[in-house]
Amino acid sequence: MPHRFMTMNRRQFLQLAGAGAGAMLLPRLAFGGKEQDGFTILEARPGKARLKGRWGPATDIWGYGGTVPGPELRVRQGEEVRVRLVNRLSQPTSIHWHGVRTPNAMDGVPGLTQKAVAPGESFDYVFTPPDAGTFWYHPHIQTYEQVARGLYGILIVEEKEAPAFDRDLTLVIDDWRLRRDGQIDAASFTNMGDWSHGGRYGNWPTVNGRYQPVLPLTPGERVRLRLVNCCNARILSLTLRGQSATIIALDGQPVAPLETGERPIYLAPAQRVDLALDASLPAGSEVSLVEAGQDLPVDLARFRYGEKPSATRAGRAPVSRLADNPLSDRLSLSDAYRIDIALEGGAMGGMRSARYRGKTMSIRELVDNGQVWALNGEVGIGDKPIFDVERGRTVVMTLHNQTAFPHPMHAHGHHFRVIAQNGKPVKGAPWRDTELIFPRDKVSLAFVADNPGKWAFHCHTLEHAQAGMITWFNVQA
Repeated sequence: MPHRFMTMNRRQFLQLAGAGAGAMLLPRLAFGGKEQDGFTILEARPGKARLKGRWGPATDIWGYGGTVPGPELRVRQGEEVRVRLVNRLSQPTSIHWHGVRTPNAMDGVPGLTQKAVAPGESFDYVFTPPDAGTFWYHPHIQTYEQVARGLYGILIVEEKEAPAFDRDLTLVIDDWRLRRDGQIDAASFTNMGDWSHGGRYGNWPTVNGRYQPVLPLTPGERVRLRLVNCCNARILSLTLRGQSATIIALDGQPVAPLETGERPIYLAPAQRVDLALDASLPAGSEVSLVEAGQDLPVDLARFRYGEKPSATRAGRAPVSRLADNPLSDRLSLSDAYRIDIALEGGAMGGMRSARYRGKTMSIRELVDNGQVWALNGEVGIGDKPIFDVERGRTVVMTLHNQTAFPHPMHAHGHHFRVIAQNGKPVKGAPWRDTELIFPRDKVSLAFVADNPGKWAFHCHTLEHAQAGMITWFNVQA
């Protein structure tokens, strides 16, 4: 059975998406940039961004270094990351390194792996990423608000041996909910209509904090495009209008090169895709990156071909597979730890009650507490893990979406593969850290529990996680 990544049709996508109400270079920090005692400093603080263009009003945002996105951090595979988070916000915060198989103490989940970083305080993150690829970082407390205000950035772990690309370009996609005056609609952060439906959708798209930027292309060059969905809730349906590209990685993990053709690329919140783009069109051509999951497709960015051809012309060589990362792929299914997990709640979900903070509550009581989603009848992170497994054992989680909405489910500290969908085996599925589970679908995910500690598992529609669709599992040391 083909994996769901390239098979969702446009009608289905529109139904699900409708359920919810110039310069392009990112600021970069190779480690050794702004430092203190050998640590790269990331200040979480207020800032301003020209989300509506240079002639529009400046929007008040929160960002690392006061920018959105925050600095793009780059490190070579096998090199150590040393980051000091300094909190200049009015709220506690943290940094979660999304998709990175960090040691548990560096995972950035307050109440589970560390204390929240209070205003005026700092926290040091030190880890060595085992995998090359495209990852990102964001808070894991008040995430639904802090990410929506712009608090996120990109971590690129470069391969030990650099692939043959002329350029490497990251495109960070977000949708902002802005008022008429260009400011963030903060009053809607706790809107229960959003929380109980498809999450908080924005009305203003940006790429790298800019509205419809224009990116230069040089005829003959090969560009590595890293696309990251940083939206709170929006599932993106992306196409390159007028140009094909080749998928080479998903969620930071290499895949066999696959030509996109005219097929859309679907990215749920938190998912990433790496593309190899050969600039094969003549000078003066334009290519659009289009978000087609709306009634009227939206141009997110444009690529404009210049006149001068590339000197290297790396694009003439076939696209080759990236080097695999050191994942434990020996999935021992015969003696795997198996658990069924029901995704429950939300509008039209039929959930009548669930346990919250040790007490069984009716749906009315849950709503009064701002909680409307559950996993196996439990709301939020409780005292006990959803499962406890010995290190090195294969785990198979079978997720049954009993709700009316899709859920991008994210496992911390591990990557997994889909091995079955609706009772039918799936072979050759890519490694992922976030998998989109559609309404009424039953999907089995398998991974080797080889990273000890307490790990969060949750929906990455940020309002859903805040309203109860989050739990944790334990991998024994």
